[in-house]
Amino acid sequence: MGKIVLVTGGARSGKSSFAEKYAARYGQQIAYIATAQVYDAEMAYRVSLHKKRRPPAWQTYEAPYDAHEALAAAGQAHDLVLFDCLTLYISNLLCAQADSSDEAANYALLREKMSLLLEQAKANRGTTIFVTNEVGAGIVPENQLARAYRDLSGLANQMAGAAADEVYLVACGLAVNIRRLAENWED
Repeated sequence: MGKIVLVTGGARSGKSSFAEKYAARYGQQIAYIATAQVYDAEMAYRVSLHKKRRPPAWQTYEAPYDAHEALAAAGQAHDLVLFDCLTLYISNLLCAQADSSDEAANYALLREKMSLLLEQAKANRGTTIFVTNEVGAGIVPENQLARAYRDLSGLANQMAGAAADEVYLVACGLAVNIRRLAENWED
């Protein structure tokens, strides 16, 4: 059964860098699942920063949609898969919906896609590191799409956190294992 590691934090907190260092330390054959789609110069720059940091031996799979399929393929050939990132993946899914204001459909889609991802990560033989953003720590967004994105991201993070063997919160470039510190309220 595969191991799941969740790395979360705010924008520019150092979470991707930490996840890359974790992957380099514990993986031998590493795959990188990229969920970003490049639509403008800002995103192109961000993607270029990520690419520059990755060793050339890491195999990249681009998966803006149906990422569980890329995770299955990567898991067959690699002992560690770095998935960066869940919140961009959710954005892709949400923006592809014909009606992003249908909350019931959004939640159903999110639960389906996250379940597929987490089931596949557990089915893989090695470790899957999911990188995600904490997007709900600020003010309530003023528009429906931003609120839906915030809510779906929070639900996805909860699902991933519940399934993860290790959970790290990164702030100021420093990672804290919050799974180790968490209280167990299930008993």
